[in-house]
Amino acid sequence: MKTQSLAETTIRLSADLELKGFLQGTERADGLIVFVHGSGSSRFSVRNNQVARFLRTRGFATLLMDLLTPREDQIDAVTRELRFNIPLLARRVIGAVDWIAAHESISKLSVGLFGASTGAAAALIAAASRPALIKAVVSRGGRPDLAGDALPAVHTPTLLIVGSDDVQVLHLNQTAVSRMPGDTQLVTIEGATHLFEEPGALDEAARCAADWFERCLRART
Repeated sequence: MKTQSLAETTIRLSADLELKGFLQGTERADGLIVFVHGSGSSRFSVRNNQVARFLRTRGFATLLMDLLTPREDQIDAVTRELRFNIPLLARRVIGAVDWIAAHESISKLSVGLFGASTGAAAALIAAASRPALIKAVVSRGGRPDLAGDALPAVHTPTLLIVGSDDVQVLHLNQTAVSRMPGDTQLVTIEGATHLFEEPGALDEAARCAADWFERCLRART
């Protein structure tokens, strides 16, 4: 299908709640990947933008969005409390997925979620809430444990990517896999730490994510 290519866009979640995002690569896309960033980040995340650029070379559209309003960002910069409010962030992700489903030019695209750090928990909660709309989830250095009781309800195919040297988070992901009933796989990037700052580590994570989305989304288009 051919859809209009958009850059900066507004995601309207309700009459009084709007979030900003970057929607790119929608022409002839095989699916739409929504990025759910980690604590204290935004649509300007350098790492997520790097992964998004790679996914677009593989034929996917991408949506990088803020999960907090500008006013909430100001509050969070002082209190640091909203970035860890996983239920709030999950509601925002669910709202964005519903917005996509109602947006005529992109509603036919299969949706995947790419969650990083604490954002991965919000992505998994959203997947449990919208199984008919969310077809795949990838977590990079994520905290799936923060999804809590939603984990046993996640039947969406999920790939968990963790650095081999991110020992504590790796253990949390291993435990999460045992609680998830769907098609769930754990991949470790050798020598990588939590932020995948080592040479080539983020590129390898992006390739793993693209392969997963190709497997899960293109089969459904």
